[in-house]
Amino acid sequence: MTATIQAQDNKIEWLKYSPYFLLHLGCLSVFWVGWSVPAILLAIALYLIRMFFVTGFGHRYFSHRAFKTSRGAQFIFAWLFCTAGQRSPLWWAAHHRDHHRYSDQQPEDIHSPHHHNLWISHMGWFMRRRYQSYPHQNVQDLRRYPELIWLENNELLPFFLLMPFCFFLGEGIQSLNPALGTSGLQCLVWGYLISTALLHHGTYTINHLAHLWGTQRFETGDYSRNNFLLALITLGEGWHNNHHWYPGSASQGLYWWEVDPTFYGLKLLETLNIIWDLRTYPDPQYRTKV
Repeated sequence: MTATIQAQDNKIEWLKYSPYFLLHLGCLSVFWVGWSVPAILLAIALYLIRMFFVTGFGHRYFSHRAFKTSRGAQFIFAWLFCTAGQRSPLWWAAHHRDHHRYSDQQPEDIHSPHHHNLWISHMGWFMRRRYQSYPHQNVQDLRRYPELIWLENNELLPFFLLMPFCFFLGEGIQSLNPALGTSGLQCLVWGYLISTALLHHGTYTINHLAHLWGTQRFETGDYSRNNFLLALITLGEGWHNNHHWYPGSASQGLYWWEVDPTFYGLKLLETLNIIWDLRTYPDPQYRTKV
């Protein structure tokens, strides 16, 4: 009976996630709509902006509480995070906290490529039936806010509202400057479909590739690695061994050459008094680790 229940829990919810696969399939429509400079710039901008929402808000704030902010700003951060289409910040943070709790040591680390195959550790895990919900006890600090619960119940709303934004932006560009060859459908494909697909897979690289390829500066008891290329793709998340050594830091790069655009963005928000009390690595403990 236990084996049967476990098999059911690990079953991939193919029907439920069919729209997710259709999103990827929809990227092929680029061969019909073509391309233009504004459409490509929109795709790049929405990738970078939403990657910041994922890394700065979903990861460093909601998962690790690496800084403080007001309740109003917290809700705005949660809303912006949801534009990435990666569920709610409560769901995201609860599972990420388990990743750190079991990091590479137990199969409960759902991202670990050392316990699961690359398909599961990359993205297949969140399609399993058992992960459609999350352990509420992991995020009791966040669940006390009713507005975050409301957003969790409407988690796709910010993501879907991005769709008409892209379309009507393209239509507006076409109306103002037809010579650019831009259209609403073109901006929808590039700014919404392609950008979102790249954003998701960029995020997922940290789940497993940052536990396979790179260097280890600290002995963290897991296989976390620092990887410069992954840091570029994810705005600083590639300094993953640094992060696993001290998860509560709002910065992940330790030295000036360890680029961390997410932290630079958070420092700007701090300057604007939108956030405060950014935690960083203990100094000078790490100075002997190069």
